[in-house]
Amino acid sequence: MNHESERRGEEFVTRKISMWAASVAVGHPYRLRLGNLDARRDWGYAPDYVDLMWRVLQHDRADDFVGATGETHTVWDFLNSAYALTGHGFPIDERWLEIGAQDLTRPAEVHELRGDASKAKRVLGWEPTVRFAELVRRMVAADYARAAGRPPLAGRT
Repeated sequence: MNHESERRGEEFVTRKISMWAASVAVGHPYRLRLGNLDARRDWGYAPDYVDLMWRVLQHDRADDFVGATGETHTVWDFLNSAYALTGHGFPIDERWLEIGAQDLTRPAEVHELRGDASKAKRVLGWEPTVRFAELVRRMVAADYARAAGRPPLAGRT
């Protein structure tokens, strides 16, 4: 499933949105271009998946495990959650958005990606610790700190 964090590459939609929300929060909004807002993804926190990898390596035999939250959210959900953290009232100012950009729309889009981590929980005792709202908050907070000229605080964004 999609592993996200404050260090996600700037070319990924989640990071594009968190950087844009930070620009709105510091008063320097720019036009954000997005493709399909209806795509649903199972977004989890990358350090949670690193914990899962460590547990797999400690397991007494080789096996396959899925790391996932089991929840899906749309790109639109991510955008709204990030924007809610800016302190600006809704709705989002449409002057700041370009939706449905054809060059950002995948020709063979998978509408929904959701994982089932029940085996990882049952066998390894693993489950995600960071849920969607907290993931978005951490990403926006880190980009806000960068936009405001401060380094993000590791583990405390």
